[in-house]
Amino acid sequence: MSPPRIGVLALQGDVREHLAALRVCGADAVPVRRRAELDDVDALVLPGGESTTISHLLREFDLLAPLRDRLAAGMPAYGSCAGMILLATEIVDAGVPGRAAIPLSAIDMTVRRNAFGRQVDSFEGDIAFDGFAEPVHAVFIRAPWVERVGSDVQVLARAAGHPVAVRQGKVLATSFHPEVTGDRRLHRLFVEMVAGRA
Repeated sequence: MSPPRIGVLALQGDVREHLAALRVCGADAVPVRRRAELDDVDALVLPGGESTTISHLLREFDLLAPLRDRLAAGMPAYGSCAGMILLATEIVDAGVPGRAAIPLSAIDMTVRRNAFGRQVDSFEGDIAFDGFAEPVHAVFIRAPWVERVGSDVQVLARAAGHPVAVRQGKVLATSFHPEVTGDRRLHRLFVEMVAGRA
């Protein structure tokens, strides 16, 4: 059986780090910048970066509507930090009109951008993660948090009293950056979700 082909949206953010982590976990990982590349993957990772910039680039590269369509049709996805923001149904403090972050509505949740503060307020620490025996060392960089989840959304981890990792069906999101820590459990979980094993 061939490994799942998982794309990493390669418009901004930790693209190389996500690709490397996915490959370690057995996926055929490829960068995605064009419609044909999106059409050719089984699943997609939306990395961190700046959610308003990524939204702008999705429009510029004519990927916004195709990505929304793939997500609506059930394509598995994982978003970290800015990726979590974009996967939401509603974004608080989305940005200035015309340059705001655009929700892709893949997880029934409301997310607040930069909820933990600005760049200087970035931090890291160990957090309990549902399903993992050991805590996850989480790196939060201008991170969002989740303010509301729908009834079908599973909260996997919390920090400062707010959800920071969630799952709805085959869509996973974290407000932190597992790709920078060397802990591959989240990427392995996503690969197993794509393969139908988790």
